[in-house]
Amino acid sequence: MTTIVFFHAHPDDESSQTSGAMARAAKEGHRVVVAYGTHGDHGEVPDDLAPGETLVDRRRAEAEASARAIGTQRIAWLGYADSGMTGWDQNNDPGCFHQAPLDEAAQRLAAVLDEEDADILTCYDWHGGYGHPDHVKVHQVGHRAAELAARRPRLLESTMNRDRMRMWSEAMKADGEEGFDPDGPMDDGNPMGTPEAEIHWEVDVSDFLDQRRAAMQAHASQVTDIGMFMAMPPEVFAAAFGTEFYIEPGRPAGLTKGWWLDS
Repeated sequence: MTTIVFFHAHPDDESSQTSGAMARAAKEGHRVVVAYGTHGDHGEVPDDLAPGETLVDRRRAEAEASARAIGTQRIAWLGYADSGMTGWDQNNDPGCFHQAPLDEAAQRLAAVLDEEDADILTCYDWHGGYGHPDHVKVHQVGHRAAELAARRPRLLESTMNRDRMRMWSEAMKADGEEGFDPDGPMDDGNPMGTPEAEIHWEVDVSDFLDQRRAAMQAHASQVTDIGMFMAMPPEVFAAAFGTEFYIEPGRPAGLTKGWWLDS
């Protein structure tokens, strides 16, 4: 049995980014742990909060529902405040994840790695996919925590394949739909994701689309993003979420279509 810690910025990020690999690993009998840097307290606030219920309460409950859908066996919280989107005043909150001292945050994650004696840690690519402050911090903290852990885990970075996204955008435009520009500047001024030439793993998770959809649906309070995903026709959802991409620092260049747990 392999123990894998999937590190994410906010509850709901796991559903759209790594829930396929999480569900696949869980089905194969491996131990799946998710760690969140923040509680997502600057996410969308739903209209149906009960008296005394906070957004953090709701998002923690949604994370637990997502974990049940995926097969995740433990949720760990680093305990930082959500930093908000790039340029928000919340970026300057001394208690937010973005402002956390690197070694302090990394020690919190390393403690989880040590408690689990983790074999593998996943984080994000160098700019968090699109430059969100908390996502960039996940990359930085993930790498440092791997260094601080008593037993250094194998490190993988979840990313988006920019070349595939460009193909999807062109196909959408050809069908008369509004496309998007993955090469345009994102929150940090950089393009979205990673060029395929810099990606190491293309993982087929098409057998776990039901779990991915259920994990997304669990985060119902975040209606803007989740609603967009849920509105996708089945074939579009399958194309978008049937594959996950990972960078493995230190691995020789070249894309492998396979399952990194088999390597």
